[in-house]
Amino acid sequence: MPWNPEVYNKFKNVRNQPFFDLAEFISPENMQTAIDLGCGTGEQTALLSERFKQAVFLGIDASEEMLSKSKIFQNEKLRFEKLTTEEMIASGQKWDLVFSNAALQWSDDHEKLFPELIGLVNENGQFAVQMPVQTDNILNQILLELAQEEPYSGFLSGWKRESPLLCMDDYAQIMFDGGLQDLQIIQKVYPIVADNHQTLYEFISGSALIPYIEKLQAAERALFIAEFKKRISAKFPKLPCIYAFKRLLLYGRKLK
Repeated sequence: MPWNPEVYNKFKNVRNQPFFDLAEFISPENMQTAIDLGCGTGEQTALLSERFKQAVFLGIDASEEMLSKSKIFQNEKLRFEKLTTEEMIASGQKWDLVFSNAALQWSDDHEKLFPELIGLVNENGQFAVQMPVQTDNILNQILLELAQEEPYSGFLSGWKRESPLLCMDDYAQIMFDGGLQDLQIIQKVYPIVADNHQTLYEFISGSALIPYIEKLQAAERALFIAEFKKRISAKFPKLPCIYAFKRLLLYGRKLK
């Protein structure tokens, strides 16, 4: 699934604020090794590395396009590697900080995934994750509905990308069962104020729309995008409009 860093970073400020909010929970205490799952261009990993200078950081991502931008940030305490979250879990390596900002929504089966990730946190280590609440976000809802209607369902051979996110109660239980304490489990709205509908389209085109576009032929893609834009306009008839984009922030520490 090719990512376009330029399109994604058009909304850098919107995407960075949840990162900074999540980072506020993290303590420098006992932190020597840290991993950033789904690090993208590496810019945010570099910010974490600068903030927690005592730790050695590894940023991993499955996208070569994104990682190509990370080279400028590498140093003796920060490196990057093309690796999936699942491959990292299989390695069994443990960390003082397991961090992920807006990436784990692309991984399936959170009931299995999250206990495995928490299991890679060292004693006194920390777990910090942020994800968009795709099931509650209007643009994601429009996209999923469209993909299940004809002719688009036929174009996609019935494929659709349903969010793997669990409810907050489930994450609370998983984190508690995994031995995490000092829990912070927060759903927060990060509003996007748009002067036109194209802005909303471009916001989702840099992330959730990508796997759909990749599965469509050129003519099918044009029809899909045109109808998607039409439905965005219908859902937000008044301009400027506010898009209440919801995100889930999860934090805990594995104390003795």
